Amino acid sequence: MTFQIWGAVFTGMVLSIMLLNVVQWIIYRNHLYGLYTLYMLAWLFYFGLRVYEFRDWFSVETNYFVRAVAPMGAYYVYFGFADAILDLHRRLPRFYRQLQFVKLGIVIYVASQFVLCYGWPVWHPSLYEASFIAMRLAMAVLGIYGIRQMLSLRDAVSTAYAVGTGFLLIGGLTAMFMSLTWPGEDWSGPFWNVSLSYMQMGIIAELVCCSLGLSYRQRQAAVRNVRMEQELTNEREKHHRDQLEAELAMQRLEQEKTEVHIRALQAQVNPHFLFNSLNSLSALIEDDSQRAVVFLDELSSVYRYLLRANDQVLIPLADELAFIRSYSHLLQTRHGNALRVVCNVKPYLLNRQLPPLTLQLLVENAVKHNVALPEQPLVIAIVTDQNDQLQVRNNVQRKTVRVVSNGIGLANIWSKYQMLNQTIPTIREDDGQFTVTLPLITADNALPESSRKLTS
Repeated sequence: MTFQIWGAVFTGMVLSIMLLNVVQWIIYRNHLYGLYTLYMLAWLFYFGLRVYEFRDWFSVETNYFVRAVAPMGAYYVYFGFADAILDLHRRLPRFYRQLQFVKLGIVIYVASQFVLCYGWPVWHPSLYEASFIAMRLAMAVLGIYGIRQMLSLRDAVSTAYAVGTGFLLIGGLTAMFMSLTWPGEDWSGPFWNVSLSYMQMGIIAELVCCSLGLSYRQRQAAVRNVRMEQELTNEREKHHRDQLEAELAMQRLEQEKTEVHIRALQAQVNPHFLFNSLNSLSALIEDDSQRAVVFLDELSSVYRYLLRANDQVLIPLADELAFIRSYSHLLQTRHGNALRVVCNVKPYLLNRQLPPLTLQLLVENAVKHNVALPEQPLVIAIVTDQNDQLQVRNNVQRKTVRVVSNGIGLANIWSKYQMLNQTIPTIREDDGQFTVTLPLITADNALPESSRKLTS
């Protein structure tokens, strides 16, 4: 293979690597690929002017100037690329500062070569060659030092970059010594007899190493991004779990608060009911002792239910109606035919639930505020309507003497339904009827089992 053919192969390989790099630059939009592209362009420019027929277009001074300066331009870009890919300014700050002085030295060298090639009236080839070789040797020493510094970082990317720099160093020194010992090169002969071939080989090997290191670095960045995304996802999931746990804790607190309030309301019912019952018993003892004994037995039965119901947040309608029947006996013992309590409930609704003692409060409220006489009986009806709601209604026969009321009865019922997050009962008075409509609670809408019973 002649040197001319080898030069075309070299150019094709560099262009292929550069094209791949440009594609990655477009995809990742990272300035690293821009510096890497500029570095390859510098070498293509250098060999394009030195090797191909372009050198015949320029003067001898220009060809000498390009020979001395173009590689320095590539090295200048190379230092910036090394800092960008290896993060030298943070990981090797001392070496990074030294490179800044080297870049300044390159600028001074380029200026001196310009003066030497174009500014002096007499061409001095010996001075040119001396400065050319001195600069090459200085860059070789810097390359060896730089390789040691990069290897000290002990990671795959730095190692790939150090190996690539080693290939570039070997190729450059080989080319320099061949040009000194074999000045009459035949560029039309085999490529291994031309010194520039070894520099090109070193550049190709260096570009391959740098490309591998850059690809590995990009892969590491992708893995880090995936890991960060996973950590961010885990953090969001943890935050969501914490939020759910906080909401659950808040629900528990609200539930406990509801239970405490219901217990407090039921504690208000018991003294109120007991006070009224004892008043009735006191009146019966004076009028009829035998009826008082029966009344006391019924009262004991009723109070047993009351004590059991105190531990319930909700109770089946069937149990509440059974209690009302016993409670009605107590009332009718006192009022006789002046009071009637009628129950007419659809059988399939008996498993529905409601707060305990709700019916007792409504019946007691009706008796308390209305006249009940044999010739003018008070009729209390407990029935279900077409909407499967429970209605407690009585004929309105208000007492002429105003009854002092503290509002505990109805307020208790309203508060219980509200704290159970149920529809509030409604009150309506028309056509001489006072009607309270109570929503019946299904098992699906009831409190969880753990909250249906209040612990003492």
